[in-house]
Amino acid sequence: MDSELYHRGIRLFNSGAYFEAHEVLEDAWRAAAVPEKTFLQGLIQVAVGLHHHSQGNVVGARSLLSRAARNLSSYPEDFGGIQLPELLHSLAQWQHALAESETLPPLPQFVLKS
Repeated sequence: MDSELYHRGIRLFNSGAYFEAHEVLEDAWRAAAVPEKTFLQGLIQVAVGLHHHSQGNVVGARSLLSRAARNLSSYPEDFGGIQLPELLHSLAQWQHALAESETLPPLPQFVLKS
């Protein structure tokens, strides 16, 4: 996977630039090998889901966050250097809050393992 694109996409995502993060991560996805493609697809889906939410599209956000969690859940907890258990927990909280029209938890972050 293209490390420069990957890390730029993570930085964009964590700064709240979800649409831009999706674009950069999609470029990394195009060049990635098969084991990394679904992982990157999951990260892209998180970014697009949060972009949908920021545009008021709750149905789209719920759908994409659900697909993202499904795609990311099959990877080891440190795949791509991201703390996946924390990310998946955050996605579950968001899915629940959106489904129940509850107060939203903090925004998910792509936290890299140090």
